[in-house]
Amino acid sequence: MEQQAPQEFTLEAFVDPASVRDVVRGILHTIFFHRFFPSLQPRSREVLDITLPFVDDVELDTMIEKRAAELARELDAERTHSQHNTLARGSMAGGGRGNIQVQFFEKKRRKAWYMRAAYGGGDEEVCWESWTVKVTVAEPKTDSERAKVRKAMEQTLLTTAMKVVTCVNTHKDHIPPITTSETNPFPYQITVNQKDANWATRMGIY
Repeated sequence: MEQQAPQEFTLEAFVDPASVRDVVRGILHTIFFHRFFPSLQPRSREVLDITLPFVDDVELDTMIEKRAAELARELDAERTHSQHNTLARGSMAGGGRGNIQVQFFEKKRRKAWYMRAAYGGGDEEVCWESWTVKVTVAEPKTDSERAKVRKAMEQTLLTTAMKVVTCVNTHKDHIPPITTSETNPFPYQITVNQKDANWATRMGIY
């Protein structure tokens, strides 16, 4: 039987350079709040004066913080490079763009004996859901621009958070059944800028 393609969702984040980490962390925690199955007490955090859910798990929070920081560094490097090119060309610089992706996997038993032999084990990880957050950075130069960017950041974050809620409530049939007693039944992967596969760090997949 042909393997079903994962459910894919795309989200948008609009930020200034100082807010990249906080906004990205807020969006990722909102996703994991609906997809992280261990029993946890509900928590929340304020991001741009918007209350967002927070998953109070040290390992997950550390990974989200690490990946958000990586993306911030990449975007900062891209902006610096763009500014150097702008000085050389005399044109207007962009703020930078990047993406961060979250994937959730289901562990499945390999059916064919030769597949188990070839890949060294009886289990394989199959992606059943993927979230891509596209991040656009704006660099306001004046107080007026900063006020406009701040308002746009807040509106975009609120819209994105609501989209996550809508997606998880609308699309449920693709969620695999929980067939393991492990604390977190679905391993996950957080990847910064898909163009570099070496940056992928998989949690809980061996």
